[in-house]
Amino acid sequence: MGLPRIPSYPMPAVDELPANRVAWTVDPARAVLLVHDLQNHFLDAFDTEAAPVPELLRNVAALTKSAGAHGIPVVYSAQPGGQSPAERGLQQDFWGPGIPDDPHATAIADAVAPAPGDTVLTKWKYSAFVRTELEQLLREQGRDQLVITGVYAHIGVQATACDAWMRDVQAFVVADAVADFGPAEHRSALAWVAGRCGVVGMTEAVLGMLDGAGRADGADRADWADRADNADEVDGK
Repeated sequence: MGLPRIPSYPMPAVDELPANRVAWTVDPARAVLLVHDLQNHFLDAFDTEAAPVPELLRNVAALTKSAGAHGIPVVYSAQPGGQSPAERGLQQDFWGPGIPDDPHATAIADAVAPAPGDTVLTKWKYSAFVRTELEQLLREQGRDQLVITGVYAHIGVQATACDAWMRDVQAFVVADAVADFGPAEHRSALAWVAGRCGVVGMTEAVLGMLDGAGRADGADRADWADRADNADEVDGK
């Protein structure tokens, strides 16, 4: 029970990404950037000096900086430390007591720490929407896109993307700005999101979209759309 030790593995490359079923693109006037659970407790499961953590933090930092420059709200989710069994609920059965009541463990990693004006939500379940103000924040600001970064891709990131879809919010999971228990879980989460509830792309493509008339009209955006146009049809709902 609890988190496994996570071995080093490389981030997915652009040619390894799944085909998107839809060709949504990020609009700075519609988007919110979510930094999902990038707390020291969760990152300490990795060797933080080895892949994928340095690239993860570098890409999330680039996205938060770009979001600030384009007036995009940046929202962080963070689980509280020292939760009681009642607060943990069924997570207790799967993952044990969770984050200890320790300021370092609960803190968001310094490399991607919130800036003044950013929002930090207290998070309780896999989805960042459950028992938080995330949906209210989106609705009040007239935004209907959520760009998702953080850990872990096949758990909270995937759950949040699916929950966004259920609320008619377009979800974008940034493939090289999330990390997971290993390459299989990471890539499986990307494939599930791309095929069921959102769009998957690389940091560089998202930055290009945010830059408007620059890279957004170039190869990055074309590649994103082409992979959607060429997606295999999949039965199911």
